[in-house]
Amino acid sequence: MKKISVRTRVLTGTLAAAALAATVGAVSASAETSETPAAPAAVKADTQNRNLAQSTGLTIDAATRAAQATLDAAAKAGQHVSVAVVDRDGVTRVLLKGDGAGPQSPESAQRKAFTAVSWNAPTSELTKRLAQAPTLKDIPGTLFLAGGAPVQSKGAPVAAIGVAGAPSGDLDEQFAQAGVAALAK
Repeated sequence: MKKISVRTRVLTGTLAAAALAATVGAVSASAETSETPAAPAAVKADTQNRNLAQSTGLTIDAATRAAQATLDAAAKAGQHVSVAVVDRDGVTRVLLKGDGAGPQSPESAQRKAFTAVSWNAPTSELTKRLAQAPTLKDIPGTLFLAGGAPVQSKGAPVAAIGVAGAPSGDLDEQFAQAGVAALAK
């Protein structure tokens, strides 16, 4: 196999880049002609369509109020915690790291909230399930320690609150429940 010189490789690469740039430029120029049709107006969704799914979730205001109520309950008890509120899909909507909370607590709070919303159960209950199914703990993003509480609407999970940083998971979960209770007010 014959070796190609550095000069030949650089020249070949430069020519290829120039050809690509010319092609992209021509396509871009032809796309900007006056014959391009206007974008269609927003399509109105048929809410009776059986192909659509509706989802219920907390507003950012409600998630923030719940997180703050949780943090306030912990502060009242003299605890330094982090609080995470996740939506139905486990996506973090609000994350508050309380003053003095440990560096591990934000991630732990998120994972507890994710776990609670995934199984629609407090994480203290879920830890009991590990005896029958120990591989549950291997699911990415989960944390089977007390401190996560689901937020429900008509029995279905719509969000969850996770707390981490108190000396026990029972306290974490007590504070999470305070956040859930704040949503009922």
